[in-house]
Amino acid sequence: MRILYVNDALIIWGGLERILVEKMNYLADTYGYDVHMVTVDQGSHPIPFPLSPNVHLQDLNVLFQQQYRYKGLKRWLMRWRLQRSFNAELKKFVDKIRPDVLICVRMHLLPTMMRVANGIPVIVESHSLCKSYLYDHDRLLQRLKVRYQRWFVRKAQMVVALTEGDASEWKNLNKNVCSIPNIVHLNETGRYSDCSAKRVIFVGRFSRQKDIGSLTKIWVRVHNVHPDWELCIFAGHGELYEECMALLGEAGDLNISVHEPTLDIFEQYQNSSILLSTSEYEPFGLVLPEAMSCGLPVVAFDCPYGPADIISDGVDGFLIKDRNIDVYVEKLCMLMDDQQLRQTMGEAGIRSSRRYEADRIMPQWKRLLEDLPKKDCLN
Repeated sequence: MRILYVNDALIIWGGLERILVEKMNYLADTYGYDVHMVTVDQGSHPIPFPLSPNVHLQDLNVLFQQQYRYKGLKRWLMRWRLQRSFNAELKKFVDKIRPDVLICVRMHLLPTMMRVANGIPVIVESHSLCKSYLYDHDRLLQRLKVRYQRWFVRKAQMVVALTEGDASEWKNLNKNVCSIPNIVHLNETGRYSDCSAKRVIFVGRFSRQKDIGSLTKIWVRVHNVHPDWELCIFAGHGELYEECMALLGEAGDLNISVHEPTLDIFEQYQNSSILLSTSEYEPFGLVLPEAMSCGLPVVAFDCPYGPADIISDGVDGFLIKDRNIDVYVEKLCMLMDDQQLRQTMGEAGIRSSRRYEADRIMPQWKRLLEDLPKKDCLN
């Protein structure tokens, strides 16, 4: 089977990028599929995660970022030219290799993919919420873009969501929807946290979605009770980087340290005792099972939709309803006060995180790909 993924680039140290690389590696190395990926804006950037030599990568070198050299009408014209180039180059590549299936992982690329598919089944692999636009502050523009893109979602052969909750939303657009969780790169070191360190960890980005503001409010209150505990933040740059750094600075001396993303994140989990998540929404939430596989209990807001699929409330962590900061602080302090509770929940987390091993998730993809009807997606 020949599979073609289409993505803008593999550049950042992000969860989506890591999942795509590991998934393509598995499909090629374990199942022997002929796996290709086309990128649009990779350019000369290196791939941050190890890609199997059995996966074929082709960059179209469209470089959409060129449009930002211009303003106003000139930018719009450059965007139009780049889009025409992308349409033509992708069609040429698809016609050349004739894949058995096209997989879209970025919604803004879907319209072009559907136009060039020419009877090849298209799978929309959603790595965001169906209704993620509701959390966008630029709502009018975003709604117009989403409305345009969703017309093409209706024509796709299959939509794959990460959770059952999100799958139910996608079914309002396309009856052919299933849910397959992400594979997760779990702790394989044989070392686990003993939950004795007075250290809490947060892993994410400086973005609206991750809600560093709520994290800061929670920690201000917790620090008053447990001043000897440290909050370690490992966060990649996002659209609110400067704002969040200023907010953390204004909060004063709260025993908070901020670090760049690291390849040794499992070592950081193993040297911590609790993971925190304050996201407004999470299509999945990779860091939750990652940390659980290292023996950490987790505390997260019960946001749409990922945490509730991953965390068993009161068993391997706490799910906080209605974004209630008072309850969040209460549960976090409960864990800080009781090392035995942390260890018991952490041990449960190690067991439950195994649900997301590649050997358990990838057979679901194999069945989907091999059972996919070979008919014209545009009919």
